[in-house]
Amino acid sequence: MIFSLKRFYTLAETRIAGRTTNRSQGQAVLEMRIAKITMVACLAGFAILVTFDNLTDYGTNFEFVRHVLSMDTTFPGNSLLYRRVTSPALWNAAYCLIIFGEGLTGLTLASAAVALLRQLRSGADRFNRAKRFVFIGATCGFLVWFFGFMVVGGEWFQMWQSPSWNGQEAAFRFYLTILVALIFVNQKDDDFPNPQR
Repeated sequence: MIFSLKRFYTLAETRIAGRTTNRSQGQAVLEMRIAKITMVACLAGFAILVTFDNLTDYGTNFEFVRHVLSMDTTFPGNSLLYRRVTSPALWNAAYCLIIFGEGLTGLTLASAAVALLRQLRSGADRFNRAKRFVFIGATCGFLVWFFGFMVVGGEWFQMWQSPSWNGQEAAFRFYLTILVALIFVNQKDDDFPNPQR
């Protein structure tokens, strides 16, 4: 009888410990997924807000694009001034392309957040597959803020020389934030542990 009770208590303690471990592991998986979804949603919100601002206050940042492309505040007499663009039509086209890229980034990341949210409690395979929209959205954002602002604006149009129309520091913050979030989201997610009976 004593042996049976001891065995019963040992089994009960093992099952309770197993349930507690599974519950805490499941909670950790859920919290990690929520953190990833939140970061993606925040990136989407940022890109959508930037797009909205540029559409509703077109003239403010159009001045930035105009000065960068015309290279009128770079070092006087620099030998790269042959690259400048002085056509208002091309200024507008470049600005529209930037706004399009920002909007595409925002919408793709918003779609990614929704796709991840729909798979919040799914198996690891399904949740990890839903991340594909994050990769697309992050790539769009990287193209806008790294390639567009750092490569084209900063180097081709020598934006770094301008004391007043230099957007490289802001662009750096944007694409670095995107890359850090992408690295975090790209970490493989585990399955929820099987419940103990």
